[in-house]
Amino acid sequence: MRVISNRPLRSFWRQHAKAAKPLDEWFKKAQSVEWENFHQTRLTFPHTDRVGVASGRIATVFNAGGNDYRIITAIHYNTQKVFVLRVLTHREYNKGTWKKQL
Repeated sequence: MRVISNRPLRSFWRQHAKAAKPLDEWFKKAQSVEWENFHQTRLTFPHTDRVGVASGRIATVFNAGGNDYRIITAIHYNTQKVFVLRVLTHREYNKGTWKKQL
């Protein structure tokens, strides 16, 4: 998969230094696979969920760093691209306001 882009990841880990390693590991692993569907995504990252957002689209949410961080993405399986939309702490994610913004 081609991850577009790692800029949100780097920006997040500048503010949350402990996040650098798990986010970088997620990035490298996501870059090394070719998924055709959500089932294959869950084989690589078992704690991944699909979440409906305000636009009516589906976001794919990855857990990183145990249960500390969430990487919110849009996956286009047909073009092999993963768009990183947001990176949040567990607490920020649980507020749910991000769903209204996507």
